[in-house]
Amino acid sequence: MSRKEINRLSKIDLVYGVSILVLVGAGLALWLWVGKPADFYSKNWVFHLKFTLVIILSLFSLPPTLFFLKNRKGNPEEIVEVPGKIKMFIRLELLMLLIIPLLAVIMARGIGFFG
Repeated sequence: MSRKEINRLSKIDLVYGVSILVLVGAGLALWLWVGKPADFYSKNWVFHLKFTLVIILSLFSLPPTLFFLKNRKGNPEEIVEVPGKIKMFIRLELLMLLIIPLLAVIMARGIGFFG
């Protein structure tokens, strides 16, 4: 992958990071102030699983972000080898991005509520 492509990916990753912050902020607002009572979320194991996956997703995005930031500068035509570990983090992030909305649908139907 060229440094030019890595620079482009670092910009996309910035948008991704801001999106995660907005997502967490909106989720906390729904949990604490808007919509259903807080007990609906607090006493739902599906919600806790979903929230945990969002936190893990945020942590898994750090190594690729640091790699892209570290390798974006230099000769734009130079080829940089992306380590397999970085590719695995990205694949795990994509998997979680598929699972989290499914958990949201399950939670919205009241599954997992034990209160």
